[in-house]
Amino acid sequence: MYNLTNYNKLFKFWIILFFLGFNINSTFCKGNIVGKNSYTRFHSSQNVNCQVCHVSTDSKQTIRDHPKWVERPIETIYSVYSSATLDAVVGQPTGSSKLCLSCHDGTVAIDDLGGQRIPGYANLGTDLGKNHPISFVYDDILAMKDGELYSPNSSTSGLGSTINKDMLSHGMMQCTSCHDAHGLNGLNKLLIKSNHRSRLCLTCHIK
Repeated sequence: MYNLTNYNKLFKFWIILFFLGFNINSTFCKGNIVGKNSYTRFHSSQNVNCQVCHVSTDSKQTIRDHPKWVERPIETIYSVYSSATLDAVVGQPTGSSKLCLSCHDGTVAIDDLGGQRIPGYANLGTDLGKNHPISFVYDDILAMKDGELYSPNSSTSGLGSTINKDMLSHGMMQCTSCHDAHGLNGLNKLLIKSNHRSRLCLTCHIK
């Protein structure tokens, strides 16, 4: 039987942390929110921690508050993915993808990460033509038109719910559809689920 005494102690511990709060710069974020594998260590290097992506304006900003994203002043024009067989309408990156690319296109990360450069394979540049398309609406209409995509609203993601609920951002395919910047599951390349035998790809693609 589970030890209720230990459970109560743990519960009280988290309650105390909730009311005390943590500054977004804290080592708690660095060690437990950002993650510990080699990819997330790069994200949290040079003690910048959450500040790479999130705003830390004062000591009242805590991890329990949904931290505000950093707004990048640089406007970059990207060459986006295109294909004769592509049915989706792909535009310039938006939302979370724009935040990811602010570092991964090689324009901002040098300043944010204490002089370190994004590794070669992850430095995408501004030509996204050879990468999976992002920032497009993925809905049942697209799935039906394409014929080789699962319905995002009725097909399971393998993560607990549907593709739409677990992987899409406001109904759109973004970088975060396949990657988790916090690396909480410890997978290589910050994937949200294993891609062994194309498992991640086959979540959406019918092959």
